[in-house]
Amino acid sequence: MGCSTCATKADGSVSGCNNNGACGTGGCNKMNVFDWLSNMDLPVVDEFDIVEVRFKNGRKDFFRNNNNLDLTTGEAVVVDVPNGHHVGYISLQGELVRLQMQKKKISADDDIRGIYRIATIKDLEKFESVQNREMPTLFRTREIIQQLKLGMKLTDVEYQADNTKATFYYSAEDRVDFRELIKVLAGEFKIRVEMRQISLRQEAGRLGGIGSCGRELCCSTWLSDFKTVSTSAARYQNLSLNPSKLSGQCGRLKCCLNYELETYMDALKGIPKADAVETDKGKARLQKTDIFKKIMWYGYSNENTWHPVEASRVQEIVTMNKNGKKPATLYEDELGTEQAEVQTLNSDLERLDKKFKGKSKNKNKKRRNKRRGRDNRSNNANSQQAPKNQRNKSRK
Repeated sequence: MGCSTCATKADGSVSGCNNNGACGTGGCNKMNVFDWLSNMDLPVVDEFDIVEVRFKNGRKDFFRNNNNLDLTTGEAVVVDVPNGHHVGYISLQGELVRLQMQKKKISADDDIRGIYRIATIKDLEKFESVQNREMPTLFRTREIIQQLKLGMKLTDVEYQADNTKATFYYSAEDRVDFRELIKVLAGEFKIRVEMRQISLRQEAGRLGGIGSCGRELCCSTWLSDFKTVSTSAARYQNLSLNPSKLSGQCGRLKCCLNYELETYMDALKGIPKADAVETDKGKARLQKTDIFKKIMWYGYSNENTWHPVEASRVQEIVTMNKNGKKPATLYEDELGTEQAEVQTLNSDLERLDKKFKGKSKNKNKKRRNKRRGRDNRSNNANSQQAPKNQRNKSRK
């Protein structure tokens, strides 16, 4: 399922495009699906005759195998498209296709187009020559957009395999009147032009890249349904509302903020909403919350120390405040509980201090010894040069 640049060389080694994080042709590891039914014996009589075909940049569509072709996953096929034909690759077949169609609410009726044949070498060579036109067309179209002063950003160009149509993918904040642009493109490239607007998340998925986590972008590898992400998801997870850290490469909030949101929502059910509690020492305000340890940190206005309190104890204090009562301290036991909580919470820091305490001293000793050695060598060199200078002066 790789592209032509990933083919093997004469000596048998793989050339590879070295385009880490974003395939130049949009054909490598984009929206791949694992067929977990491939090793199971399914009934041949009632086999599902619709297959899923993948095109450039992970775009997929469903086609019917009218001619009963013996297809395999990853094989190139020539499919029927409006006003022509196109070349794609089989990405999924069998009963999983039926499940995918039910998920996307697509009915298996006569509107689904068919597969002409398995792509031959001549079809693939022609398709490769057509693909070579995409990058020059992309650069030239961007120049035309600047000349026409249109408020749009062209992301990608996809040519049809029969070289009669090209789809231009663009993103724009406002409505764009591109009627003049279509006339110019059709006259210059001698093709039928289709303009398709995509969102900023889809644009990032087509371009690809590496995220802040060190992995390929989810939108370019497996994520197809983009759900809305709000800043409340970051608030529930106690994340700082820093736009530079919460925004992805598309400029929108990261999709991964929704991944663990349900877990945090379940954990927050046992934590009371108390920004401040009243004690005999005064009013203590909430500073931070450890959601999974169920510990809330409070601090008094006249102190710089934060006190860790369990969520169950905070709930007791809130109930007492509602009844007009105030506890003596934040803790049930004024001395024992406070010391135990602080010891358990700071045990990790103490272990790290003990671990690196000796190493830092050894490093400082080595540095001092090196400096002393350099100073001694420089002093010896100066002492040797001093008598020579005195003898030269006496001779003069």
